[in-house]
Order: sequence, then C-alpha cells, then structure tokens
Amino acid sequence: MIARNDDGVPFFEFPNLAGQPGVRHGVFTRTGGGGSAPYASLNVGFGVGDRPEVVASNRGIVSRCMGDLSLVFIRQVHGAGVVVLKSGDAHAPASGRPLTGDALVTDIRGTGLVIQTADCQAVMLFDPRKQVAANIHSGWRGSVRNIIGETVRAMTSRFGCDPADIRAGIGPSLGPCCGEFVHYREEIPREFWKYKGRNRHFDFWAASRDQLSAAGILEENIFSSGLCTRCRTDLFFSYRKERSTGRMAMVIGLH
Repeated sequence: MIARNDDGVPFFEFPNLAGQPGVRHGVFTRTGGGGSAPYASLNVGFGVGDRPEVVASNRGIVSRCMGDLSLVFIRQVHGAGVVVLKSGDAHAPASGRPLTGDALVTDIRGTGLVIQTADCQAVMLFDPRKQVAANIHSGWRGSVRNIIGETVRAMTSRFGCDPADIRAGIGPSLGPCCGEFVHYREEIPREFWKYKGRNRHFDFWAASRDQLSAAGILEENIFSSGLCTRCRTDLFFSYRKERSTGRMAMVIGLH
C-alpha cells in the first residue's frame, strides 16, 4: 500500500486506485486524531465509549484529508444491504434520511463513503469509466451473505457499470493468522470451509478475492492490503484483541 501523510495524519492508499482521475480514497489508521486510550486517537465511531466531541472532531480531520469531501456514514448491521446514493434520488445525503446497511454506492461528486472498521474488511470499488464508487463493510457475516457480489450487482444494475472496468481494494482486517472461529461449524457455511487453515483459522482475504472474481472483476484489478489489524494494533484498532477500542475510517468518494 502507499503511505500518505496530510499535516501529521497518516493514511494509506491502494496502488490500483491512487492516481485514478475523479476519485479520492483513504485507508486511515488509529493515529492522527484527538482521542485518548483506549480510543487513541483517530476514532470516528460514536457509541463505542469515546467522547462525542472528540469523535466529531476526528471526522472533521478525515474529511479535510480527503479534500473536504462530505462524509456519509451508515449504521452497519453485518448484513448484505446496499445503500445506493444516486444523483437526483430521494436517498441523496442532503435529504438527511438515516441510512442503514453495509455497503454504499454513489455517483455523486463531493461525497465520501465511509465504512468503520476494527477487524472487518472494508472493500473499496471504483469504476473509472462510469465514475461510480462503492465502499463495503464485509465482516465474516457479510462475506457469507456475499455482500461483495450484491454491491457489484447494484453498480451494474443502477449505473450500468461493467465489472471488468472496476478496481477493487481490500483493506486491513483480521488476517488468516488471527481469524480463528471456534464455532465455525455452527457459524460458517460449509462452502466456506475451503478457506479454513490450521487451528480453525479462516482466510477471508481469499474469500473476498474469490467473490470479487466471481462478480466479474479482473484479477489484475484487485489489490489486497495483506495487513492484519489484530497483529498491528500499533496502526489499527482491533476489537478481537482489545475489545474496548475505536473504529477506523475507510473512505472513498468522487471529487
């Protein structure tokens, strides 16, 4: 991944999305904000125990790093719901309507789509031809429901995207080194057991790659960060390791 720094705020970019015309994106870390332990320091999640004024300030920091994109957050519920924000729709961010789901898709310029993470994958998609961006919250529950495939279908059906044009980035998340599922026989469908390694550890990075490919995205257009959040709590929040912790911002938007 490409390391960036905006006035002391570090973040990463996917090499296959960096430099693409019309889009900004940022994989933010836990550092560069105003929070204190256990939320130190760039926590953007309300409702985890951090002070609301600090969270609001941190969200402002993220927006400024993204060129003052207007950030859109959703209430993530570990499902497969896709929220489409299309120019002229009643669901546009300006309507003030509360949004619930686990993926966002838009063609609206000046809008930054935010997924909050602390071990789950954020999967960013961008179609440079149609100028459509998407951001996906793909935890293990979303993965088994194939929220990635649902999001690509929304891009094709609502915006006329061709999956072969789409670039995809899989963000830092729980890796196969730490992705242990003790009760996998009850929780994870059998068709996902092919991603199980030793000691009940699952490789959901590989699962996401396969789902992206199955949706028609070319292998050469897929980049995975390969960074495990539980291994790197110096950089990232990890619910698995810390329990009481913050949420990072994963942002993509058109400008």
